[in-house]
Amino acid sequence: MQVKDLMPKKQAPITIMSEQSFQDGMKLMADHHIGSLVVVDQSKSPIGIITERDIFRLAHEHSSDIRSYKIGDYMTRDLIIGLPDDDIEYIANVITQKRIRHIPIMDENKKLCGILSIGDILKSKLEQAEIDTRYLREYIQGMPTNRQ
Repeated sequence: MQVKDLMPKKQAPITIMSEQSFQDGMKLMADHHIGSLVVVDQSKSPIGIITERDIFRLAHEHSSDIRSYKIGDYMTRDLIIGLPDDDIEYIANVITQKRIRHIPIMDENKKLCGILSIGDILKSKLEQAEIDTRYLREYIQGMPTNRQ
């Protein structure tokens, strides 16, 4: 299975500008029930990512008033991306090795076309396992029973 096989099931990626506040980011994440936002520049090109973990760390380190910080002050700038033609197994390995939970997906024109989470990948693997199990059961039950 490839990344592009999961993309039609996903909502369009929610983005934020680096100049926006952490409060804006927290509201977007809460409103859309998501754990990360891709940070984009004026031309909508990805320049970073901000996650729930980043916000938690900032709140812990600067508990006085995180509202004074901008997304660009604390985002991760070194983006690790995936491509629509990447195999899901490859993306799962990248996520595991890099210890991240979200990976932006870029198309051939270097435009953001989605974001996958570890949850999306686990869900697809579970669905595939259920399909495989069903086919195996049907195969086994459909076999001739006249053994000697």
